[in-house]
Amino acid sequence: MVLYELIDLDVLRVIWWVLLGVLLIGFALTDGFDMGVGALLPFVGKTDVERRVVINTVGPVWEGNQVWFILGGGAIFAAWPPLYAVSFSGFYLAMFTVLAAFILRPVAFKYRSKRQGLVWRRSWDWALFISGAVPALLFGVAVGNVLLGVPFHLTDDLLSIYEGNVLTKFLGLLRPFALLAGVVSLSMLLMHGAAWLSLKAEGVVAERARRIGTVAGLVALAGYALAGLWLAFGVQGFSLGEVVPNGPSNPLYSEVTRSGSWLAAYAARPWIAVAPVMGFVGTAMAILGLRAGREVSTLLWSKLGITGIIASVGLTMFPFILPSNSDPNSSLTVWDASSSHQTLFVMLVVTVIFMPLILAYTAWVYKVLWGKVTEADVTENTDTVY
Repeated sequence: MVLYELIDLDVLRVIWWVLLGVLLIGFALTDGFDMGVGALLPFVGKTDVERRVVINTVGPVWEGNQVWFILGGGAIFAAWPPLYAVSFSGFYLAMFTVLAAFILRPVAFKYRSKRQGLVWRRSWDWALFISGAVPALLFGVAVGNVLLGVPFHLTDDLLSIYEGNVLTKFLGLLRPFALLAGVVSLSMLLMHGAAWLSLKAEGVVAERARRIGTVAGLVALAGYALAGLWLAFGVQGFSLGEVVPNGPSNPLYSEVTRSGSWLAAYAARPWIAVAPVMGFVGTAMAILGLRAGREVSTLLWSKLGITGIIASVGLTMFPFILPSNSDPNSSLTVWDASSSHQTLFVMLVVTVIFMPLILAYTAWVYKVLWGKVTEADVTENTDTVY
């Protein structure tokens, strides 16, 4: 027996499904507050000094936080290559827009304070707003479309086919339920950014952040509840037929039908209800924390809420990772869209070695940078801060 056969292929598939969820949640918990802070910037900072305070709360950490986005993309590419190929084909313009926004962010950070002009700095402030709000919205829209099913089919040689040109595909993503999911995503990360500013800033900046974050949290809570009702009564789910143990990674070998509701998963696996409970409780407690002016606990509750909301999507859909609404049998699932047995094993070994290092380094960075950013910090250190 070769070494990688020590772990069953289907077990490796589930492990990598879990790890993908961990990476996506890690990205939302870290880079999520960066996006939220960017989207809040024009509204919580009224003067140049206040906006520099806001920027410097995330300036030292945003690059490290974005590592989670790279890790998530890498995991999709290496562990789930059909998912990578099919999703990037259908979401091409949306992905390009997200990447363009992420490219805009470091440019705005670097150039904003290079000149004193009011128009110059405000232009870069709105660039930071775009780089935060647009990805936050589009990530939610993408998740909403995954729940609805994506219009693609696979040929016999597993080539993914979408109808329409790039613009048509992008406009096709803007369906009502998907837009609701986008609103939930954006408001959730606005609340998360406000919780971060409540911890890292002080005075009027923190007060404005708490006020806006409270409203955003209420929108996220209401939107999440509405999305659940919509899934229960307005969106048809997918059902997977008999699964061949350790079967080949070929979605066309599976039989998928559309029936019932996604929420039927909670009857089959009642324990997954812990995820939406975490989503509702964490978000509600974060709202109360923002109103009360609590700092550390508010950020932790916000993290719990985000974890629950994102986890509820994955647990509800399992084992589906990208269903097709035009040809259900082309849908991608955990059991038929992975890399090879050996690839998954080697990746797991590498992850076991390097993931603790990444976590340790991240924890050390936050420990070193602990503390509030004050107006004195940015006025007295003009040449060393943003």
